[in-house]
Amino acid sequence: MTRQLPMRQRVRKALVILAFLSFPITMNFFSPYVIIDGAMNGIVNGSLVMFGLMFLSSLFLGRAWCGWVCPGGGLQEIVEPVNNKPVNGSKIGWIKWAIWIPWLSLIIWFAVSAGGYHRVDLLHLTENGISVAGSADRPIFFAYLIYYIVVGLFVSLAIFAGRRAGCHTICWMAPFMMIGRWIRNRFGWFSLRLVADSSACSDCKSCTKTCPMSLDVNAMVQAEKMEHAECILCGTCVDNCSKKAIRYSFSAGK
Repeated sequence: MTRQLPMRQRVRKALVILAFLSFPITMNFFSPYVIIDGAMNGIVNGSLVMFGLMFLSSLFLGRAWCGWVCPGGGLQEIVEPVNNKPVNGSKIGWIKWAIWIPWLSLIIWFAVSAGGYHRVDLLHLTENGISVAGSADRPIFFAYLIYYIVVGLFVSLAIFAGRRAGCHTICWMAPFMMIGRWIRNRFGWFSLRLVADSSACSDCKSCTKTCPMSLDVNAMVQAEKMEHAECILCGTCVDNCSKKAIRYSFSAGK
């Protein structure tokens, strides 16, 4: 018999799945291209604002956005039963940085070349607020093509590589929050984090087995050092620990 998910995890999974189902509407607000086009034309657009909000949220909530409302995360968790194999993030995590650094450099270069940002249009390249929609200069099939390319990339990685492989490799959003989290840790101000009590741990390793980011949570618990750049604060380890050795905390720390 399949064990029912804890209530908090059912709510979380519902949220990330709903985020994915809304992706045809919201895609341009997470688009790596829309932000470039906006920079070329000096336009503050929805994508730029969204990435800025992700960074700011990470200063106090870490990567909770990835675990609770990311459409790409929702898509990968839908596909997870096909391949539940853990992913070695330490070996492939560099890929997203190899994508992100040149991309961010390009955005900055275009923005400087355009003389900075001088206009605000949050719906730039987004007709009527719908991302997958056509326009006079962009046929609707082009919008669908981009949508299915993005979906196809995340689905393929999840199927062939394992749990949330897209988060470890091609996600252009994660670095914003990883940098914000790094800044938070340097200053050690109050923020959402996980804490552990190793004396309560029974060493069952269910936390490691169920972690959607394939982290060795058990080792983190034993060391009582729960901070990890790839942790998305989904709380799966919290809700699957029968001994309550892991818990959420809004506290100061590094």
